[in-house]
Amino acid sequence: MNNRISSLFGIKFPIIQAGMIWCSGWKLTSAVSNAGGLGLLGAGSMEPIILEEHIRKCKNATSKPFGVNVPLIYSRVDEQFDIIIREGIKIVFTSAGNPTTWTTVLKQHGITVVHVIANVKSALKCEQSGVDAIVAEGFEAGGHNGKEETTTMTLIPLIRQTTNLPLIAAGGIATGRSMLAAIALGADGVQVGSRFVASEESSAHPAFKQKILEAGDGGTFLSMKKVVPVRLIRNSFFHQVHKLEDSGASPEDLKELLGRGRAKLGMFEGDTEDGELEIGQAAALIASILPAGEILNEMIAEFEHARKELGEYRIS
Repeated sequence: MNNRISSLFGIKFPIIQAGMIWCSGWKLTSAVSNAGGLGLLGAGSMEPIILEEHIRKCKNATSKPFGVNVPLIYSRVDEQFDIIIREGIKIVFTSAGNPTTWTTVLKQHGITVVHVIANVKSALKCEQSGVDAIVAEGFEAGGHNGKEETTTMTLIPLIRQTTNLPLIAAGGIATGRSMLAAIALGADGVQVGSRFVASEESSAHPAFKQKILEAGDGGTFLSMKKVVPVRLIRNSFFHQVHKLEDSGASPEDLKELLGRGRAKLGMFEGDTEDGELEIGQAAALIASILPAGEILNEMIAEFEHARKELGEYRIS
């Protein structure tokens, strides 16, 4: 499957595993890369020394390309980038921040830079900053959504008519059919998060994975738009958040409730009531925990089957 995304990263399939906090360690990253996609380490939940450890373990586990996702809103990103450069990482996805801040520095070290956006204004800023590709993430996604609440089906055509940069669709993509739909809308590849959280190699706690299987239709809701918009599974913490939001809480009130370590408590440590459980709407489509390589192969097989079906489809 040769296209601009496959060529840009030197991978077999244009499927990117999202760099999700507390879920995307070296085991998942290397498994996706070994299967022909692009695995990403989720640096947002890693202290610099932990990131360095995961990079080195990932190097030992795969000879294929892999990258690191760095949310720019987190502290100590300068230390993380120092490690990324020193370790010779060649692919970096940046998110939750201004792409102009680090793109030039990273590219000076021969690093391919991709930035995650959710609106046209940010896509234009990406183009001006010199990134190599864009991830356009729709409202269906789990983490760091755009406040505009633009769905993937609307966002991808909007971004495609705005820029000719290689375009990766994200948000609500968990199957081969949704991958085909994204490409039909103008994307060159897809980024998959929620489906890989529910994989054997994901570092998510088993209790969190089980909650994903149980989420069902309407089981997630976009929350905390006054702070950082994320989609949450409905639990005790979720209801506390929405009680505050309905009462007109300030960003400071929400930050106080969020506190420190709430996402770790839920997704990594398995407290499914008082922890923050971030996941996308695609959770409703997930019915099993599988090896990451099997997930990727199933997506490709379904993509090819659906593509052949469409080849036979007639509207008149």
